Amino acid sequence: MTISYIRPDKHFEGVFEQLKYINRYVEQHDLEIDYEYIDHKSQNRPLLQREELVSFLRSKRSDILIIYDVWTLSSHIDDLVQMFSCLLKNDMTLHIVKPSVVINQQSDIMLVLGLIDQLRQKLQDENKKSIGRPKGSRSSSKFDKYQEDILRFLRDNRSVSEMARLLNVSRSSLKDYIESRELKEVATATMTPHCPKEAISKVIGAIECPQIRSTTGE
Repeated sequence: MTISYIRPDKHFEGVFEQLKYINRYVEQHDLEIDYEYIDHKSQNRPLLQREELVSFLRSKRSDILIIYDVWTLSSHIDDLVQMFSCLLKNDMTLHIVKPSVVINQQSDIMLVLGLIDQLRQKLQDENKKSIGRPKGSRSSSKFDKYQEDILRFLRDNRSVSEMARLLNVSRSSLKDYIESRELKEVATATMTPHCPKEAISKVIGAIECPQIRSTTGE
């Protein structure tokens, strides 16, 4: 069975965006979804408070699960580790659309660690960005209405300058929008074949090691 799992989270992409990218990914990779699970109950609750989802996933064996990004499973690092462990123990194959990677029991442990570290970095960035805007909200943008056009332009390898000219918008503002929404990664993921070496290398290469802060007076 092939299952798509969509979970809205106020800090990240909504249901519509997740569905849009998952459907494009499925079409590109000749997959067919048998069951679509849209989880409106979990929100950003810890795993212990998501009994319905936990029961559902524990009942699955050797199936395919498609998600938009790792935070869809959980935006809590410890819960994400437990989710990965449970899914792989049950011989599930997990397709993650945004980074365009597939993980299963044979996957390199560094890939799994890289995905977990991606979430850590994303949460860290979100905490920084949330300063100065209402807590729990994701800022909207005037470019949101152009997102489909921007993704199409990116897949056509158009430059930011050319896109700005076609949309009649500021180049610098458009560039900031593309980077903040990580649209290049999204556009690439929907076109990339299953688990390419480049995508795996990118995930592993983005792992950040801890940094020691120098203290004054040293």
